[in-house]
Parts: sequence; structure tokens; C-alpha cells
Amino acid sequence: MGVTTGNSGRPGALVEQALALDATDPLGGFTSLFLPSPGVVAYLDGNSLGRPVAGLVERMTSFLQAEWGTRLIRAWDEGWMDQPYRLGDRIGRLTLGAAAGQVFVGDSTTVLIYKVLRAAVAGRPERTEIVLADAEFPTDRYVAQGVAQETGLTVRWLSVYSTLGVSPEQVAAAVSDQTAAVLFSHVAYRSGFVADAAKITRIVHDCGAIAIWDLCHSVGVIPVELDSWQADFAVGCTYKYLGGGPGAPAFAYVRADLQDQFRQPIQGWMGAADIFAMAPGFTPGPGIRSFVSGTPPVLAMLATDATLDLIEEAGLAAIHAKSQALTDFAERALQEYVLPLGARLSSPPAGPHRGSHLMVSHPAFRTVTARLWERGVIPDFRAPDGIRLGLSPLSTTFSEVEAGMWALGEELMIECAGR
Repeated sequence: MGVTTGNSGRPGALVEQALALDATDPLGGFTSLFLPSPGVVAYLDGNSLGRPVAGLVERMTSFLQAEWGTRLIRAWDEGWMDQPYRLGDRIGRLTLGAAAGQVFVGDSTTVLIYKVLRAAVAGRPERTEIVLADAEFPTDRYVAQGVAQETGLTVRWLSVYSTLGVSPEQVAAAVSDQTAAVLFSHVAYRSGFVADAAKITRIVHDCGAIAIWDLCHSVGVIPVELDSWQADFAVGCTYKYLGGGPGAPAFAYVRADLQDQFRQPIQGWMGAADIFAMAPGFTPGPGIRSFVSGTPPVLAMLATDATLDLIEEAGLAAIHAKSQALTDFAERALQEYVLPLGARLSSPPAGPHRGSHLMVSHPAFRTVTARLWERGVIPDFRAPDGIRLGLSPLSTTFSEVEAGMWALGEELMIECAGR
């Protein structure tokens, strides 16, 4: 694990590199804008749950006192009813490359994937297949299987190598005039592989099918250009890089020209043409509103709005640049501290196909993860043998990454010595 050590007992070169990178980091000042986490040495799980923005405490207090506590039910007419669309437009503008009127916030990721996939296959009634990769997140696979069972369709699975993600060549070989819709992740949840969404979308459209993108591991950290890609639908969560907090609602994108052509299956009163008419039958509202179902989760949207303030100030290009620098540095630290102990990097090499998290694998990592959590180093474990290192650019320092990789190497060495 290195030969030249500093006062810390670990190789001095990487410690010094981390300090130098932190000192020159253009986004270094943002790390102090998040609430401190006492006892946490290195938080390496920002792609599962983002840190809370410090200013959220004041924002929540103001909301309770000045809006909910003072205006009470009147606040629905004074702005709450429109919040899913205002926040959706803001997410679209800052992170999705989406013009206004195409994104709304509400429901969970699972529910929104069901809505858009069910709408997509209903819009292609003559077709028989849904295409997705066998390495997709469980929700995506389970929802696709459920929709296929409901509609009598078949799921065509693409087999994806564990360190990669779906490729344009695989998609071109799989889609046909029987493909109703495809559902792919822009960034693979295990490996961090970034798909060529623009090219894949063109391939899907060439065969007349609908392209749906899962943006959960890319929104807020990697440039997304839904309008430019001409994506049909997209869904993403807000509790990772958008800092929405545990259980925060997801968002959905429905391309403008499709909104009145496709119908989603969960007809709720908030999606009706006249919400308060309480009509005996459902008439869908215009545009994006037809994809909304239930009452907006107003309180749960506050944290995402606070994080978007920081994203707007920093700029997505700068955030992405730091993401690349963090993963590059993390790989160097893994090569020094962890990979010599028999672990392997299960993510793409540095470049356009690597997202903002790395996966490193070893048979001992389930036990190692538990011990890391005890010492305040927090990655997450993904069965059967992977530790995922989610590096959120606005809240993560290079020194934090170095300390975490050193601890990972120490614990792996201890575990291997005991076997």
C-alpha cells in the first residue's frame, strides 16, 4: 500500500495530491454549504442519498411559519398547486436540457416508470416487445415485466457485461418493427457506465419505437440533453445529486409533442381538465398535466429546490468537470490502496462513458462495508461483492476521498489477513 509515508501513516503523495486538489478546486467553497455530519470521515454514497443543504433548515422553518402555518389551505391557490410544474421546469432547465412545460415532479420513480412505459406501449398497440438490459436497476426490470404481463407483450433482454452498459450496437441488433418501447439507464446503477443516449434514441426511433430513459444516476451531475436527443420519455429521482432527501418525489419528462397523443394509466383528480369540477368521468388536462395523478408533495420538494440553487450557481459543466476529477483521483487511490489486495475496478475507464460513481469488487466487501460504516466511512454495498463509491461533486472533497480509500484498503487488508 505504498512505501513513502507521511505523518498519517499512509503514503504521503496521495495525501498531498488531495490537499492540492482541494486548494485549487473551483467548487471547493460549496462543500461548506451542506449540513455537517458528526462522526463521518468520508461520505461516499452521494449517488444513493445526497447530503442536506445547510440553508434547508431556514427554508423549512420559513415554509412552516410563513406558508403552511399562516396561509393554511389558502396556500394551495397561492402557489402550491403549480409547484410540480415550476420545479419541473427548473429541473429541466438546469439539468435536463428540456424546455419548459415538459417536466413535472410527483410520485415515486417506480410509479412514474410504470406510467410512461404503460403509456408508451399503449401508443404502439400493434407491437409486441419491450427491450431493456438485464443489468438495469431492479425497479426498471420489475416494472417492465409487470407491464408485459398486463399487456401480453414480451420482454426482450439485452445481456450487458458487468463493467459496461448498453451499447448502440446491441440496441440496433435487438430492436425491430415489433419493438414498442425501450427502457434504458443513462448511467448504469452498478458500473457507472454512461450510455450514448443520443445515438441509441436515434436507433430506436428509426424502427418506430419509443425511447424511455432512466436518469436517476445522471441528473444533476452529468449533462443531459433530452430535447436535443429527441427522447420521448424520461424519469429520474431527486434524492441523489438533487438533494431531495429520503423518499423525495421523482420527476418525469414527456416530450411536448407527445403529451396529447399518449395517455398514462393512473387517472387522478390532479390530472383532470378541471380539477375542482369533481366530474363523474375523467377528462385529461392539457399538456404535461395529463400525466399527473395525485396531490403534489409540496413539503418534499423544498429540499430539491434548495439544492438546485447550488447547482444553478455552480453550473452543470463545472459540476461534471469536478465529477470527472473526483473519479480519476479515486481510481488513483484505489490503485495505491485497494486493488493490490485483490480487488478489481468494475467500472469503465476514465472518459465519456464513466459517470460519477465507481464500483470496486472483492468477495470480502460485505463484511468490509459494515466495518467501514463503524469507522465513519460510508460507501454502499451491492451484492454479491461490490462496493459502490458515489462521489457528489458539490459536497465531496478530494481529501475525503483519499481518507475513504485508505480506510477501505486497511479494512480489506485486515479481513484478508484473518481468512
